[in-house]
Amino acid sequence: MQNVDYIIVGDGYAALFFAHQLILNNKSFVIFSEGKKSASQISAGIINPVVLKKFTTFWKAQEQIDFLHKTLNEISLYTQENYLIEAPIHRIFHDENEQKLWLNKSNKEELTDFLDQNFTKIEGVKNNFKSGKVNQSARLNVKHFFDGMKHFLIQQNKWIQERFNYHQLDNQENKYREFSFKHIVFCEGMGVKFNPFFAELPVQPNKGHHIRIKLSETLDSNITIKKKHFLFPLDDELYFYGGTYDRDQIHENIDESAVKQLENGLSEFYENEFETKEVHFGFRPTVKDRRPLIGRHSLHENLYVFNGLGARGILNGCFFSKILFDFIDKNYPLTEEIQLNRFQ
Repeated sequence: MQNVDYIIVGDGYAALFFAHQLILNNKSFVIFSEGKKSASQISAGIINPVVLKKFTTFWKAQEQIDFLHKTLNEISLYTQENYLIEAPIHRIFHDENEQKLWLNKSNKEELTDFLDQNFTKIEGVKNNFKSGKVNQSARLNVKHFFDGMKHFLIQQNKWIQERFNYHQLDNQENKYREFSFKHIVFCEGMGVKFNPFFAELPVQPNKGHHIRIKLSETLDSNITIKKKHFLFPLDDELYFYGGTYDRDQIHENIDESAVKQLENGLSEFYENEFETKEVHFGFRPTVKDRRPLIGRHSLHENLYVFNGLGARGILNGCFFSKILFDFIDKNYPLTEEIQLNRFQ
């Protein structure tokens, strides 16, 4: 029997950022990964403190940005890689009214550090009304992050590539097969719907597609372009363009209408030829108030959940991983905004 402090179930942003908290605090643990590509692993990796539809910000945005930088620096010490791509978002304006709205919002205290007041012209795309730069925005190198963390955890004998079997959990004796544990943290995204302990959580799937494309004329690799969706270069001479949001068409197939929406959206500002090479989709676990679901099971005190990260998986996963660890290990209280019972 192997004794561990924690079992983590899942392999997305919630799981890996929580694993980092355990590494920092010298806790023993194993991760169970089903091995499928999660929504986290096909995400754009956008790090963005601004809602770019209405030019607003969100709860604890600056705290989350600051904590992410600290965390990625810590992770780089043991993976030997920096996963942050300093490529700020440039939001293409649709018209003069958007320019004026941006300037107006940039004078508000909560947005002054995020909305740059100097507009720029992006070469190679149609942006007649220029673009606004989002200060403190960046990207995570998603593929390298997941590959690097997985490689490190395999080396440390903490990664188990198999599906967690709920029926083999002996919760009275705190045992799961050959493991004796203190706590289990379920970080399963939409997989939570198959979890007998947390299946009733109000997590809704939001289906997102993105396309990987070959551009006939390359663009500035030091920025992330945003109009309706995000456009930026990948490692393999392709570009990422996405992603869509769909709460209705949640079947396990590509939606051709979503692909068409993306191709039309790109054509609006990229007027050269391009070719769609790949289509990817995933299901973001979302909550109606856009705040994660974190906490302890009402009956089983050693079972916890970390879910509902939504479209801001990187920021939410990173920031709230410490909140959850402090709740479990140090008995710090959780704020009402993220407690599991807030919808009851």
